[in-house]
Amino acid sequence: MRYATIVLTWGEGVSVHPVDDLLMGTNDVAVETVQYVGPVYEGRYVEFVELHGDLDVARALLADSPETVEYDIVGEDDRGVLYLHCQTTGLVDDLLTILREQQIVLDWPMRYIDTDSERGLQLTVLGTSEAIRRAAAEIPEGISLRLERMGEYEPDTGKLSSILTERQETLFDLAVREGYYEVPRETTHRELADELGLTTGTVSERLQRIEAKLVSTYVD
Repeated sequence: MRYATIVLTWGEGVSVHPVDDLLMGTNDVAVETVQYVGPVYEGRYVEFVELHGDLDVARALLADSPETVEYDIVGEDDRGVLYLHCQTTGLVDDLLTILREQQIVLDWPMRYIDTDSERGLQLTVLGTSEAIRRAAAEIPEGISLRLERMGEYEPDTGKLSSILTERQETLFDLAVREGYYEVPRETTHRELADELGLTTGTVSERLQRIEAKLVSTYVD
């Protein structure tokens, strides 16, 4: 069995995901990952989405959305998980159709990437080489596909990507490489913050969340 990790990017005006489309008009809350999407039935599906930002803003926008059938958000502070029952729309609808028709499996979650130059969705798919090739050829117009890596699939339930978000994994990897966890420490919150273009407080908070996740996983 083969795997392929790809990044899909798009331009303005392309409908991608009902929640992401809905939140594009605000900087207060954003989609971070799509944890799971259920099968489509009669033009509707359910999904679990990780949100970052003002959860009350997300609730208000979802309540007014015509695509929303039912929703619930749980979480604290600026992080939450959304359960959403909604009408199919946009790129996610197209992806689900392609995966079903080409017999491809998604390795959850799908992660959103957001830089100064692009907005995109990173995902890993599993299947035969031929099935993955066919699926790539079916990507609709207006969507660009970039292959990040491909190879033989080796299950690893302990990998960091199954525990940390992409942003947390990036920070943790940098902290390890720069010697943050050496004794004595070889870098500081300020140096890590400068490297990533973040505030010192943000780095400190994220490292605490990372360490709490890793300790909890180890204990479990």
